[in-house]
Amino acid sequence: MPFVDIYSKDDFASIFYITNTEYDCVGGFDPEKPTILMLHPTTLDSSWLTEQFSDPRLGSNFNLIAFDMRVCGQSVCRANGKHDLWVEAADIAMCCQELHLPPCHIFACETLAVNSALRFAILFPELCLSLTLCNVPAPTEMKWVFNAYDEMMQTWCYTEDLESLEHVSMELTRFIVGSECDPDLRDDLIEYWEIEMPPFRRTRIVEQLGVIMNRTPLKSYMLKEVTQPVLIIQGERNEVSPLKYAERLVADLVNAEGGAILYEVKGGVGALNVVPGTASITNQVFSKFVLRLPHHRSDLLPSPTPKMERMSVALEKLAQLMGDSAISLRDPLSPMSFSCLPPEVVKGQEDSLKLYRKGEGAAFNPCGPNGKPIRKFSETRKQHWFSGEKDGISYASSSLTKNGKQEAEPYERLLPLPQSEPVTGDLAHQGRLRRATISPSSVDKHVIKGSMAKVVNSNTPNSFQRLLK
Repeated sequence: MPFVDIYSKDDFASIFYITNTEYDCVGGFDPEKPTILMLHPTTLDSSWLTEQFSDPRLGSNFNLIAFDMRVCGQSVCRANGKHDLWVEAADIAMCCQELHLPPCHIFACETLAVNSALRFAILFPELCLSLTLCNVPAPTEMKWVFNAYDEMMQTWCYTEDLESLEHVSMELTRFIVGSECDPDLRDDLIEYWEIEMPPFRRTRIVEQLGVIMNRTPLKSYMLKEVTQPVLIIQGERNEVSPLKYAERLVADLVNAEGGAILYEVKGGVGALNVVPGTASITNQVFSKFVLRLPHHRSDLLPSPTPKMERMSVALEKLAQLMGDSAISLRDPLSPMSFSCLPPEVVKGQEDSLKLYRKGEGAAFNPCGPNGKPIRKFSETRKQHWFSGEKDGISYASSSLTKNGKQEAEPYERLLPLPQSEPVTGDLAHQGRLRRATISPSSVDKHVIKGSMAKVVNSNTPNSFQRLLK
């Protein structure tokens, strides 16, 4: 199977990739066609780029390749507390050099991919022909999103039954796709998560969400380093990544060739490349954007600059951007050398991974002996007499039909998700350090000092009445 192995003294990762060639390898690329490198949405993998790979507007005119990021899909890696978005950018660059890929048009979807693509374009501009970013997030997660991810991660990792896992999965679909998710798509998403991200593989979930929640925003002077043509495709009704942050990024990309372009998808919410309706619009806008750019061949030739030398140059640039000359002295062949996390955050992430790793192998498995989910999420509604609504909550009604079945009340649209500003970097890091000390066995313990006689005598009926008031 197609993998790129990245190994060094302190790190190992095997990055899985797919292409649109007959034998699923880059050797089948047509040198006359430009190449598009796709980065998948958060919590998913390259298999969720089917709407792009099957679209003739893209598959017929371009060579397509997509990587599974190091803690996603079929990629495997050694867990590491240094993992951040700069590491993801270094992974992409090393894969491109190992496969001798030509400069590519980048198509990045959602938070993890968008942030990685921007950093890749800054450090390796000669490998990036253009940037297309779908659903640009806030610089750091908004406070309510940050708290929601925190709660979902804790529940997901330590759930002990199928109902609880399905409930938190349903909540996650609201973040990824939106509140009005098609039932079939919701079934597919939850089935994927139950197979690929079950509780007994929870350290992958923790590491991936840690990369997102601990990210440090790009400064305006860093965004000035982006000189490629940029297209931003944003959902009009996306509450997790509001439109105003895409508009702010457009204003910050002052050196983008021809000026950054913002295209607003009317009625679009989340996962623009996954939902069939918005995926077709996204593909059309993206293909027209790339076809207007100068044509670039896809000859698979070794880079004129050796990999070690090129990665050293990237480290020097990163050291300059971060104002830390020590970064340039790190091992250029290790993606972890590109990590820009403070030491206390690295330790916090390592402690968190260590905590979640305890008992991981014996954690809940939602799949049957055949490795597939026991049931579809939509089937759970048929197993009780309550009326399960679109929000995943069951409602009991006093009105029954002639057949004795409950008559569901008309569905009302969910209340808008809360609005808030992005969390500060310090708050995100402090929260991450706090979570490293929490485990499911943590409980409040009240210590009563004094002799047993005092304790017994204090438990009079009057004192219990006071407690109940």
